[in-house]
Amino acid sequence: MVYNGHHVICCVRDKNRLTIPKAFAEKVKIIEVDFLDKHSLAAIPKNIDGAYFLIHSMSTSDDFSTLELKSAQNFREYMDTTKVQHVIYLGGIVNNKVLSKHLLSRKAVEEELSKGKYHFTALRAGIIIGSGSASFEIIRDLVEKLPIMIAPKWLNTKCQPIGIRDVISLLSLSLFNPITYDQQFDIGGPDILSYKEMLQGYAYNRQLKRIIRIVPIMTPRLSSYWLFFVTSTSYKLAIALVDSMKVEVVCKPNNLAKELGIEPESYQDALNRAFTKIETHEVISSWKDSLISGRFDRNISEFIKVPKFGCMKDKRSIQIENEEKCIEKIWKIGGETGWYYANWLWRFRGFLDKMVGGVGLRRGRTNVQTIHSGDAVDFWRVLYAQKEEKRLLLYAEMKMPGDAWLEFKIENHVLTQTATFRPKGLLGRIYWYGVYPFHGSIFGGMIRKLAG
Repeated sequence: MVYNGHHVICCVRDKNRLTIPKAFAEKVKIIEVDFLDKHSLAAIPKNIDGAYFLIHSMSTSDDFSTLELKSAQNFREYMDTTKVQHVIYLGGIVNNKVLSKHLLSRKAVEEELSKGKYHFTALRAGIIIGSGSASFEIIRDLVEKLPIMIAPKWLNTKCQPIGIRDVISLLSLSLFNPITYDQQFDIGGPDILSYKEMLQGYAYNRQLKRIIRIVPIMTPRLSSYWLFFVTSTSYKLAIALVDSMKVEVVCKPNNLAKELGIEPESYQDALNRAFTKIETHEVISSWKDSLISGRFDRNISEFIKVPKFGCMKDKRSIQIENEEKCIEKIWKIGGETGWYYANWLWRFRGFLDKMVGGVGLRRGRTNVQTIHSGDAVDFWRVLYAQKEEKRLLLYAEMKMPGDAWLEFKIENHVLTQTATFRPKGLLGRIYWYGVYPFHGSIFGGMIRKLAG
């Protein structure tokens, strides 16, 4: 449990949603903490030396600024009762006189954390380039999916992107470093680009021909809808991002990187590194794995036991010859692989979900080969994934009048596939019987393809 001479403790809301790579499993202790509940912070040891504050609520609530400030207050008050010497906060660049709600929230959190009895350092970043970063994934979605873009005028706004490797290096080398104590530093790469130039740079890197036309008549609300329908972002996150993208985020000069011995990589080099991670399946988690607001107000472990009372079920079983081949298919379900049968119907259901403000199918998967509890798989959340038990349990995060589970289980060369729906009132029952005629085709075809 020692890393660079320190024990590493990771605070999460739900242990079931975090899978630590085997290489670090013995070096990291995981504890459950809800920073909105000050009493839960008692689980954090008193004898800690340093801490990173990396919390935000932008994609989960309209009132994210209140939640973020409350989390920061609870954290700061508890840290003042510990032996912590140094706290580092990764915030946003806030140099403009007029700031978005998102950037104002980052600034308020920074000011709150700076009131502590410890040494405090704020690292302020703009766009972070790396798979798993919301901004990068949105750029990726836009360029990969749209050969022609009719885009809003905020694409002309300047920003200073920075690679995720450089962010991690700066965070690591700043800890317990006296030159960083009680100061704020803007961090960015060597390139100052407009969002349009970033999209064009991505297209160049991927050898894609893309036409971008900017129109002045696209309102912030229309821009938010544009991002929401084209990319994997939630509507709440789209609104916050569009609001921020009208604000220039360029660094004030400082010598932090030089003094720490870091030479930030260019935008193109950061893109190359991100694609290497994607192609070798080294992406551990993504912003898209965050829970959908309103779907889970408790730990996901509480949903692992699928209810029986008052539920509708579609249960099917089929004999299989090769269990290993079947489980490999199950473990690759969703994302680019699809759902093995009638994928157009799954896409249509995803489109309908997007139309009513849901996540749709655009989240895909974090990794094509592996799957863990807490991962997002299209509009499903992984509740339980155990290859040894040959069991996968998914919970629906799409918009619907009720709760839905989809389970795959193999026992004695028999694959059992169970879709369970717990309706919410009369509307839930109408919904179930409305989609029931499609079950024979969708679920029947899927289990046959999995068994084949």
